[in-house]
Amino acid sequence: MSGVLIDPNPRTFGDGLTVGPIGFGCWRFTQTDNAAAHAVLDTAVDLGMNLVDTADVYGLDWGGTGFGTVEERLGEVLASAPGLRDRIVLATKGGIVPGVPYDSSATALRSACEASLRRLRVDCIDLYQVHRPDLFTHPSEVATTLAALHREGKIRSVGTSNHTPAQHQALASALTEVGIRVATTQVEWSAQRLDPMRNGTFDLAMEEATTVLGWSPLAGGRLTEGVDPSGDQALVDVLDDLADRHGVTRSTIGLAFALTPPCRPVILVGTQTPQRLRAATEALGVPLTRTDAYRIIEASEGVPLP
Repeated sequence: MSGVLIDPNPRTFGDGLTVGPIGFGCWRFTQTDNAAAHAVLDTAVDLGMNLVDTADVYGLDWGGTGFGTVEERLGEVLASAPGLRDRIVLATKGGIVPGVPYDSSATALRSACEASLRRLRVDCIDLYQVHRPDLFTHPSEVATTLAALHREGKIRSVGTSNHTPAQHQALASALTEVGIRVATTQVEWSAQRLDPMRNGTFDLAMEEATTVLGWSPLAGGRLTEGVDPSGDQALVDVLDDLADRHGVTRSTIGLAFALTPPCRPVILVGTQTPQRLRAATEALGVPLTRTDAYRIIEASEGVPLP
């Protein structure tokens, strides 16, 4: 349909990695039952959500029992399901150390990556991301560490997470000097959090041909619940109007909007319910237009566009 913004086709990045436009985020992957964890992961992959994104720090909340427990659970599922590892693009993150809170020094980052490999029970991580920038480690030190891990076959591709465009660019430049290209940048992105569209993140991603991974595309559930931080419900009203027009839910419109930018982001959904995972894929077929998307932006920002 002419004017429709969403591209439902797969995205390719890094070392020949191809993923669907919706990925499976593991922040809430804290089930203690292996069968239930296997069922939700299987559903996600069957739906085309083959990018599975986790982090070593996941497990400290959402019912987890501590640092590293989500990676351990994911590792158990992969070990118990022969063939599943080959169907996914496995992404994790390191660099957060509770109590520090960030450490990307050579020793710490290497230790974090190797610990993730052990917990995940794999020989190689497809996408290894620096979870948050360590303001006291020079980008060249981070780059040297990541390059060594890459040479050793422990990681295939490298990404940044929660970096400003300038922080991302500094690390990307240092990595270029050691022969590695940054494959992805992961940022918070939703109809309630438009920063990446305004602060240069998306522009830089298109310039560098870097894939954007958008976390919390439903604003941590606030869009689903109909909570507008502005207090005037303008955004919720627009989402509901579009949902009525297209015959879908408010959540579906929220996910659809997160897929509209021309940088072709991959959005990460964190639901642990197979039914909701299936519902999330409906966003790929919503024919949102520029007019629809700009209505959402105006309502979110609370001011008319110039």
